[in-house]
Amino acid sequence: MKISTRGRYGVRLLIDLAEHADESHVPLAQIGERQSISPRYLEQVAVLLRRTGYIRSVKGASGGYALDRSPSEIVIGEVLRVLEGDILIVDPLRPGETESPLQRCIRASVYDRLNARIADVLDNITLASIIGTVDPDESYMYFI
Repeated sequence: MKISTRGRYGVRLLIDLAEHADESHVPLAQIGERQSISPRYLEQVAVLLRRTGYIRSVKGASGGYALDRSPSEIVIGEVLRVLEGDILIVDPLRPGETESPLQRCIRASVYDRLNARIADVLDNITLASIIGTVDPDESYMYFI
C-alpha cells in the first residue's frame, strides 16, 4: 500500500486546521503556503473532506475552512479510506476468481495479517493524538 499525495495532503490539511482551530476559519491559500502545497490541489482534497463531514466551508471574500468535528473524533484511518479508498496491500479476490492452496495460504498468513495490522495502527491514531491535544504521554511529537 502506498498513500498518494491526496491522502498525505488531506491529513496535512486537517492537521493544519486543527493547529489553527482558535481561528474561525482558515483560507486554503494560507494552508497551502504553510504546507508548501498548491491551493488548487488543496481545493480538490477539501471538497472530499467537506462532503464527508470532516471540514466545513465559510463562504465569502474572506472565507476558508474549519474542522467540522473535534480532533479527537477524526480517525486517520477513516480519513485515508475517504481519500484513498481501500487501504489494502493486495486487491481482494474478484467474484468468481479462485486461488490455489498456496495463494490462499500466502493471503491468510501474510497479506491479511498485514492488512489487519495496518488498519489497527491507522484506526487508533486520531487527529488529536497527532497534534498533542490528548494525553501528552501518548501523543506524537509534532511541531509546526
